[in-house]
Amino acid sequence: MLALRLARGTHPLVLLRRLLVTAAAAGTGFLVLAALGHAAAHPATAGDSLARLLWCAAPLAATAQLAVSVARTDPAARLQRGMAAAGLGPFRLTLLAATSTALFCALGVLLSLVVFLALRSDLGTAASGTGSRAIDSGLLGAGHRLPWIGALMLISVIPLTAAVATAFSLRPRTEAGAIDTDTPSTTEAPSGLPWGVALAAAGLAIEAYTSPAAGTAGGLLPLSGRLIGSPPGVLAGWALAAIGLVLAGPGLVYLSGQLLCAGRPGALRLLSGRVLQEESHRLGRPLGVLCAVASGVYAAGVLHQAAPSRPLGPFTAIGAAIVLACVTVSALSSALESRAARARSTATLRRLGASAFVLHRATALRATALVLVLGPLTWTVAEMATLPLVH
Repeated sequence: MLALRLARGTHPLVLLRRLLVTAAAAGTGFLVLAALGHAAAHPATAGDSLARLLWCAAPLAATAQLAVSVARTDPAARLQRGMAAAGLGPFRLTLLAATSTALFCALGVLLSLVVFLALRSDLGTAASGTGSRAIDSGLLGAGHRLPWIGALMLISVIPLTAAVATAFSLRPRTEAGAIDTDTPSTTEAPSGLPWGVALAAAGLAIEAYTSPAAGTAGGLLPLSGRLIGSPPGVLAGWALAAIGLVLAGPGLVYLSGQLLCAGRPGALRLLSGRVLQEESHRLGRPLGVLCAVASGVYAAGVLHQAAPSRPLGPFTAIGAAIVLACVTVSALSSALESRAARARSTATLRRLGASAFVLHRATALRATALVLVLGPLTWTVAEMATLPLVH
């Protein structure tokens, strides 16, 4: 009940971010239900149905990451003055944030269930347009009995996963007997950069070793309708390269700050570089995930152009759009969280005479440094991932 009351009184921008979580959960729920409907309509093709269900893991992970990012920037999840006296300590605030996340995700999966049943004409309404074409192609399993217990269990995984991820991310951390709910700012270099580079290199090596030769039959085109027929080694190589980018994200952001501070930096470069170094732990992982997804989208586009005879499946396109939207919003939410964490420092700089123009230039300089460091690396990983598959 408290979570519902807080949702009613939230700022419109905060409510908009929560509605984005609801939309992501709705899209993921629709993909899960579509995979279940396909399995009910085609019991003989269990491998194809399993591949469709496994493809839903990527949108599910992206939805959980978006839910965590939105919960971290939610003002209701922060320990404010007077809340402890009212019985809302750090543990209960974490439980409140997880409950709010579960409620918004549950709303999304319920909407997806209604839309899915309407497109299947299970609600007594006749589908038309795009929905009728999907039903004619048998993608939703129209006319076949849907296992309701299995459907409810599968879609309940979405709010449960998001709630557990939110509770784990916002859990109170204890240091020397004191409870600290915020990640402390630090200028120490993250330790994941060497491991991330090693994993990315190992993934690209595995993919190059296991990829089919150019011009041979049965070439790989992942993310183009189905995952059936893709060599497991290639998929494992892509996964390792993506994990490597995520692990290297904080180190790359820290490296961007070091490059800004190199040489004899002026006040603007020094300020921008120090901010990137302090915020590398907070910004690194979301930016690493964004780079990994962007690399995968670029590689998939190159492979699709190399074999245009295989059209992009509708549910693959929906899943890719959900993943790309979620990781983009998550990166933006992390930037907002970083800005909120620097509110006191920004206010101090303004009192010392720093103009708003100077602060905006520092922000633009940080963004430029991140693009110059992360952009070429993302393009390089994508090109190296597609090189053994199209040549």
